[in-house]
Amino acid sequence: MNTKTIYSEMMVGKLQVSVIKKAVKNLHLNVLPPYGKVRVSVPPSMNDDAIRTFVASKLPWINRQVEKFKNQEREGRREFVSGESHYFQGKRYLLHLVDSDSPAKIKIRNKKYLDLHIKKDASKAQKEKVITEWYRSELKKQIPDLLEKWQKIMGVKVNDWRIKQMKTKWGTCNSEAKRIWINLELIKKPLPCLEYIIVHECCHLLERSHDERFVAHMNKFMPQWRTHKDELNKFILTYEEWGGMIF
Repeated sequence: MNTKTIYSEMMVGKLQVSVIKKAVKNLHLNVLPPYGKVRVSVPPSMNDDAIRTFVASKLPWINRQVEKFKNQEREGRREFVSGESHYFQGKRYLLHLVDSDSPAKIKIRNKKYLDLHIKKDASKAQKEKVITEWYRSELKKQIPDLLEKWQKIMGVKVNDWRIKQMKTKWGTCNSEAKRIWINLELIKKPLPCLEYIIVHECCHLLERSHDERFVAHMNKFMPQWRTHKDELNKFILTYEEWGGMIF
């Protein structure tokens, strides 16, 4: 069986659609944040006319999803100055710069402020690096307990997990190596969103594709997963054009 994945673009009227031909049994249509990019996954044997017909039949739904993204709150470009909003575990904090000659650090104060202790003449890049490393450190604290919890519930074993910034997915899974990757951006989202992605990736250890069997596993282990997915997609978008992982 040919398992090669083929990527292409096509126009359906005035709508540009990314087409992925791969070994799937059913069609999967996604509208991705932040701006409503349309992506469809189809079996390799499906021809272009059939794909256009399918997408055209879903245009009302696609337009509704695109409109939601247009109205969604977005962050501006980060300047890393006092008074700027930053997000952590779904909550908004105000950045407050504290002049310090000691090693740079971050502290949460009064459940409202994100105090960045750093040299007064620190550059924007240096401030960003400190905050990014803090985000990474905090996410590393969250993942082990969640993995331990869900491995027991699902009867799976993750051999390795890692964190990285990804612009097209919230998480990935190498089912052969039993390794999962978690998007660093998830530390900014509500905790149930992180838990949803961990369950999603663990489900790929039971089923590689996003077919009915995969959805059945999600329904079994996390019946409310669609609620968490919606929460993740509705949460404020970062300045970067994150693609989002939706199925």
